[in-house]
Amino acid sequence: MIKVPVNKIIPLSIVDGPGNRTSVFLQSCNIHCGYCHNPETQKMCINCGICVKECPTQALYVENGNVKWDSTRCVQCDHCIAVCPNHASPKIMWMSAPEVFEEIQKNIPFIRGITLSGGECMLYPQFLTELFTLAKQNGLSCFIDSNGTIDFENYPELMEICDKVMLDIKSWDVEVYRQLTGYENDIVKKNLSYLVKREKIEEIRIVCLPEKVDVEAVLNGIKETIKEKVKDTKLKLITFRNFGVKGEFSTLSSPTPEYMEKLRKKAEGLGFEKIIVT
Repeated sequence: MIKVPVNKIIPLSIVDGPGNRTSVFLQSCNIHCGYCHNPETQKMCINCGICVKECPTQALYVENGNVKWDSTRCVQCDHCIAVCPNHASPKIMWMSAPEVFEEIQKNIPFIRGITLSGGECMLYPQFLTELFTLAKQNGLSCFIDSNGTIDFENYPELMEICDKVMLDIKSWDVEVYRQLTGYENDIVKKNLSYLVKREKIEEIRIVCLPEKVDVEAVLNGIKETIKEKVKDTKLKLITFRNFGVKGEFSTLSSPTPEYMEKLRKKAEGLGFEKIIVT
């Protein structure tokens, strides 16, 4: 039984899949998107201690060279996250699947299912399989929110028990993708085809930012890949906002409503019928 770094558990969420859901965010990501709005989930704490000195309630301390978090002292001001130079969080809980499910059980009368996110939750496929097994035994649906850079086909047991995937398609051109994330997107395209064929797609998400994201190319690429299934595939066009963003992208402005409307019409022209603009 493995333990994974849990960034946070949101007991009740209506934005991470259909219905009311418990969302579990795991720490660490294998890519580093310029527009990431929760960059503190990207890396693991390196125990530099900067946050310890800055914590206003002394909820952080060092023990045997490692930064520790006292949740009873913490007031969730997130100052530790703001001062971290490493895109990490010291408020991580190492938990097994039964320990996480113990927290989920408290919400069962009020939720339809669970959604695993991150960071990138597919870095921990064994944990996901264990947790989803427990959830299924209790009548809950199981969703994955993923950047799509880890090959889903390599994990048939997990895919069998996973109900749906919310897939980020960050860009289509490989060079644009590399500039945006530091990674390549061949596996993302492979996953798109695989998940659609298996009817595992809940929605496709695109963060829209002119000159940084080739959104129209993404729409064309999706259409070419999934063909006639485009009309049944939910598409979410997300307006870039710089809230929480660090680095170069933090100074960029949101696209205009007119630009987002243009993208919606482009998607409609390609046959998308289930379009959400946020």
